[in-house]
Amino acid sequence: MRVELPPEPVHFVNRDDERERALRAVTDWRSRSRPLVLALSGPGGLGKTELAVLIARALGDRYPFTDGVLSVDLDDFRVDGVLDPGDVLSRLLDSLGVAPDLVQAQYAARCRQFWNRTSEAKMVLLLDNARYASEVVPLLPSSGDSVVIVTSHGPLHDFEAGAAVDLALPPLDDQAAAELLERIVPDHRLASDPEATRKIVRLCGGLPAALHVAGQWVRTHRLRPLSRLLADLTAELNEKGLSGVEQLWDAFYADLSRPAASLYRSLAHHPGETFTLHSATALSGLRLEDCRDALEELGGAGLLDLRPLSLTETGQMRLLGLLRAHALRRSRQETAEEETAASQARLLRWFARQAQLADRFAAGRRLTVVDRLDPVPGAPDVPLEDPDTAADGETRAGYAVSAARWLDEERHVLFACSRLAHARGMDTETVALSEPVWTHALDHPHQSEVVDVFRRAVDAAVRHGGDAGWLVRTRCQLARPLWESERLREAQEQIDGAMSAAELLGDSVRDRKLAASAVEHRGMLKAARGEWDAALADFTAARDMHRAIPNAYGALLQTYRMGEASAKTGDLETARRLLSDAHAGFVEERRERLIGRSAFALAGVLYRLGLTGEARELYQRSLGQADERRSGFDLARVHDALAELDTAEGHLAEAEEHRAAAQTFRRRNGLG
Repeated sequence: MRVELPPEPVHFVNRDDERERALRAVTDWRSRSRPLVLALSGPGGLGKTELAVLIARALGDRYPFTDGVLSVDLDDFRVDGVLDPGDVLSRLLDSLGVAPDLVQAQYAARCRQFWNRTSEAKMVLLLDNARYASEVVPLLPSSGDSVVIVTSHGPLHDFEAGAAVDLALPPLDDQAAAELLERIVPDHRLASDPEATRKIVRLCGGLPAALHVAGQWVRTHRLRPLSRLLADLTAELNEKGLSGVEQLWDAFYADLSRPAASLYRSLAHHPGETFTLHSATALSGLRLEDCRDALEELGGAGLLDLRPLSLTETGQMRLLGLLRAHALRRSRQETAEEETAASQARLLRWFARQAQLADRFAAGRRLTVVDRLDPVPGAPDVPLEDPDTAADGETRAGYAVSAARWLDEERHVLFACSRLAHARGMDTETVALSEPVWTHALDHPHQSEVVDVFRRAVDAAVRHGGDAGWLVRTRCQLARPLWESERLREAQEQIDGAMSAAELLGDSVRDRKLAASAVEHRGMLKAARGEWDAALADFTAARDMHRAIPNAYGALLQTYRMGEASAKTGDLETARRLLSDAHAGFVEERRERLIGRSAFALAGVLYRLGLTGEARELYQRSLGQADERRSGFDLARVHDALAELDTAEGHLAEAEEHRAAAQTFRRRNGLG
């Protein structure tokens, strides 16, 4: 059997799923009139050729392909980027034993000659670096006993449906990438400095080609600490790109349409690591349909993986790290700084508006200090549904949950937008972005980025200097995560600043609400210190302020706070009455988060009063609310409470299950 394959790669990891799918497809193949086509696709540097070689060798070992295992790199037959399929056919016919002087001169006759020669063939044919399905079709053997493995930088969408088994390769995950790096260069520094190793792996973006380059650097510079090596390698890859692969990316970029090339350059400046169709539209200034077409073109060119990162509601995509660096280099060469700044400002205004909408839909109508920003021309809003338009309570709750999940899934982009808006001096957007982060942080506390978002908002409010309400709101927002992380002195400084700013407020409804909010937050800080009697006095004062406006929701919230404080002071009957009133009010107001949290607080009081059956029912209700919102903080503490209740009632196995669940949620959400 003739085998025309390069040697197997020395170092190769992962891709077991793709190999298994390929071998299973061959086993299941039943056609007699056409070959099985296995189409491997993905950006340059992912190891498609190496995987194709491994699959071809595995097929040659497992099945009787008596006519051989052949391989052709189609790039070897291109002139100015155009493939001459006739030359490829000549090469294949030569491999199949046809003497050069017997190869038909005319292209059509040569095709028929190849098809005739392969009509009974049993062969594996590897066609590397295809660009279009139309290049591959004339090269397909005419026998159903043959297998063709095709590699391409983008999906070959112009194959007829069902004509190929699609094996699109994702980047290696961090674990597989680290394993490959350790195989390439067994070096004690990798194990002794895991943080630097992790950063090297992340820098390579799951591209085996980049990991080989990194391995060469580690092997060459044996005396350098990895931290210094990382800095040098980062500069090298960001400035010069990935040797060998860079030329491929340049070639595919050169073939892009003007809109796709412009979008590619713009994506290098998108805040955060991920983007969506809608955010790319806002950034690029393209129409939604034009942006969709441009993204598909980038995917077809192998410059973008269009598969969503996960089964999210947002449809997040990512430009691989080294491709992002390539796009940035192209942007520096071809895009004016003023154009980039305008694109980012447009995205920041758009994203702040989307976060405001998600905040309102998730948390309901509440006090905010930045009015909703206007729509960005040409950039449609994210398709979130307003709960106020829902026909029933279940649908309304679903809309609210979807908005909360949007905030959760887009949080890293939200944090990055906050950094960029502050750096560009966009104070309104910086403060506006902080308010949805408040809503997100209520379900997901103790995230380090949250404090930074609120600090930037305080700084923007001070820098702006023209709105006392901004100062009150941003300082109260910052105080809470500070006291939650036991930085009580810093929290006190922010509350003192908020109370001072509150003295500058006017007599408008908004300003009176903000003044009451400052008193509430002062009480919450006292509660964090364990000063529950003093906290109760502040919550009572804040409730009186809300009632005087009048602001029914604000008064209801303070009733809830007063109930919690009363429980802490040991006045359980008063706590039961206050929390029962608050819970009923939140149900009527359809405030999903506070329904769950007031149920939890009331359940704790009922448990202490010996009413365990009623307590369990409320704990289960609170658990369901927390699960809907994906709040790891609430899920953990409700499971802890149920574990305590089950232990008290002698249900030890159930109690242990709840403790394990609580520990899982704490570990998963970094809650300690």
